[in-house]
Amino acid sequence: MEKITFAVTCVFQVLVFTLTMYYFVLAFFGLRRKDEKKTYNSEKRFAMLVAAHNEEVVIGNLVESLKKQNYPKEMYDIFVIADNCTDNTAKIARKYGADVYERFNKEQRGKGYALEWMFAKIFKMNKKYDVVAVFDADNLVSPDWIKEINSKMSEGYKVVQGYIDSKNPNDSWIATSYSVAFWSQNRMFQLARANVGLSNQIGGTGFAIDTNMLKDLGWGATCLTEDLEFSCKLILNGEKVGWAHDAIIYDEKPLTLKQSWIQRKRWMQGFTDVASRYFFKLLKKGLKEKKWFILDCALYVIQPFLTLMLGISMLLTGIELINPELMNIFSFNDLFGDVLFTLLAGIQFVIIPIILKLDKKISRGFFILLIFYAISFVVIPLIIGKEHTMLVLVADVIYNLAFLLGTYLFLGKKTCIFFFRFLLYSLYTLTWIPITIQGILNKNNKEWNPTKHVRSIEICDV
Repeated sequence: MEKITFAVTCVFQVLVFTLTMYYFVLAFFGLRRKDEKKTYNSEKRFAMLVAAHNEEVVIGNLVESLKKQNYPKEMYDIFVIADNCTDNTAKIARKYGADVYERFNKEQRGKGYALEWMFAKIFKMNKKYDVVAVFDADNLVSPDWIKEINSKMSEGYKVVQGYIDSKNPNDSWIATSYSVAFWSQNRMFQLARANVGLSNQIGGTGFAIDTNMLKDLGWGATCLTEDLEFSCKLILNGEKVGWAHDAIIYDEKPLTLKQSWIQRKRWMQGFTDVASRYFFKLLKKGLKEKKWFILDCALYVIQPFLTLMLGISMLLTGIELINPELMNIFSFNDLFGDVLFTLLAGIQFVIIPIILKLDKKISRGFFILLIFYAISFVVIPLIIGKEHTMLVLVADVIYNLAFLLGTYLFLGKKTCIFFFRFLLYSLYTLTWIPITIQGILNKNNKEWNPTKHVRSIEICDV
């Protein structure tokens, strides 16, 4: 029985280790930006679409930022879909100069349905558009967004995703964690894929689609993660999503763990739903055509299951710490647990700080502080001996408190708060495990739960 248990554990851990190492290695390709030859000819006409449901607090600032694009005004128009709104969203959007279309459908609720409804109207208009761009109502758009997207599409891409930044990274520890996650993913997942010739993924907002291709292919993405569904549809049809690193949009992040939990659970429900319908199609096509960008997409859609597998691996490691007698059964897991911990610590306290410094999200002083902090993960176990688990934990607590105090004294209160929240990013990452389990169990629940916005932020504030 012990041999069977050991064999099953080894196979499971090798699979998890292989997938983890794949993403770890891929992340390194995002540390450098390749030189780009950009073309800033204003050749494409854009329809800028905003899907909004009860967004009176934020819709005005978004429309205002869209009107300030460094692109000929006659080459783009702004459309707001007031979807099942019961507030003043439509009135305010009109006041700021957008073309507003009000939609009322209690059966087909959600962003995917609203976009499909509006796309059909765009196709029938006398005025023709080369590109349709999609935004969320809480976004703010940088002045060069259209210019950068237009340049990337001139390279031949039919779909391009822009850089999703954060407009409220300092509002709470959850908002900070979200921001760090998006900042790091922009390079570790998106830029890295662009650098090695893989397809990028549509990120839900700040993306653009060639109108003719959209008309021919059809939208048809109405699940809880319509962006992922359409990405899979594109890739199955042989198209790659391009990445425009300088086409920046600022997205509002949730403030509380409860808001974050609801949003991320919806993402995992959608991910699981899409994985159940597209994984084997992508796998079959990728193997048949021997195209890695299709296989990479197949691996991407099973993210919920990879997260669940990582959670199980961490649980096995925890069981070994509590009951060392199980070492003989799960001996391979002991090695994997050490490697996994080293990788996760290295990503958060070495790779992510490098990324944040490259994209100018942190100061040089804070970057140096984080690198020194990362040394503790190697030095403390070496000095004390990693077999003394409790002593190492106590030393870690004392070291963290001392570091927080030193940060406050030398870099100030604001940096100290950000550092503390950066430490909590590990907790944010761990919450993905129970959230993913809920998402998998509730994948058939299609109810849309939008995040409520309570304050207004202008482009000059970010």
